[in-house]
Amino acid sequence: MSSELVSVNLNMLIKLAKPAAGIKLFQSRIRAAQSGGYISRAKGRGMEFDEVRLYQAGDDIRSIDWRVTARTGKTHTKLFREERERPIFISVDYRASMQFATRGVFKSVQAAKLAGILAWVAQRHGDRIGGQIFSDTSCRELKPQNGKQAVLHFFNALIKTEAKSVPINFEQVMGRLSHHVKPGSQVYIISDFRGMNPAVENYLAKLARHCDVIMILVYDPLESHLPAKGRYRFTDNTTDVVVDTGDKQGVLSYQQKFQQHCAALQTLSHKLNIRLLRCASNEDPVQVLR
Repeated sequence: MSSELVSVNLNMLIKLAKPAAGIKLFQSRIRAAQSGGYISRAKGRGMEFDEVRLYQAGDDIRSIDWRVTARTGKTHTKLFREERERPIFISVDYRASMQFATRGVFKSVQAAKLAGILAWVAQRHGDRIGGQIFSDTSCRELKPQNGKQAVLHFFNALIKTEAKSVPINFEQVMGRLSHHVKPGSQVYIISDFRGMNPAVENYLAKLARHCDVIMILVYDPLESHLPAKGRYRFTDNTTDVVVDTGDKQGVLSYQQKFQQHCAALQTLSHKLNIRLLRCASNEDPVQVLR
């Protein structure tokens, strides 16, 4: 089996820069306070024309719209929407459930590819790039920074994960995410979202109040549909499991469980005004984001 199907390397992530060039990040409600490539709702002197209104004391005389002033006989001034930078925060799930695939690449590799593409797009737009990489025993946050060095720093974290041995669950990870992310950020959470509970939903709600949140569900096709009738052996090199797909009731229960998981995520995304994408392990991540 090719190593790039089960693990991530720097060359793989760097080569994503070219296909990422044709992708735009989701438009968002910007609240950050620095200059950059996105339009905020604040009005001021900037690159994007917004509207014309009557001149008010204190307005910059350089912004007077002389054509409208001449036409109406009253002094009018132009208003602009400032272009602003935003922090992009990408949370990537490397837990044991992500180290799996029957088609395409491991879910963890697909998650890293999605994160790599998003990082390149953000860098091209002049955004600050940071993130979070977590497993069952470690969690690391990277402060958003500018430039290609920030992208490479993020990539190195994706490749060289921390080898701690203190168990950490999804609820704790989302708690840390809500603590580290600054208001006005755009947050991508790339995961299979195993371990969802009310506390996780509360953390997501907290994030969604001040940030734009996009959840990307990564899954293997086997998780949505079991293969044709037969007996199949699965292993994680420690435990073996035999699945009999001739058991119609068992197959139905299995598929309903995944459908319920997806439906719960969809309901939550609507409730919190969060975008939800789905990406199978055998899909092209570029096309999914495009």
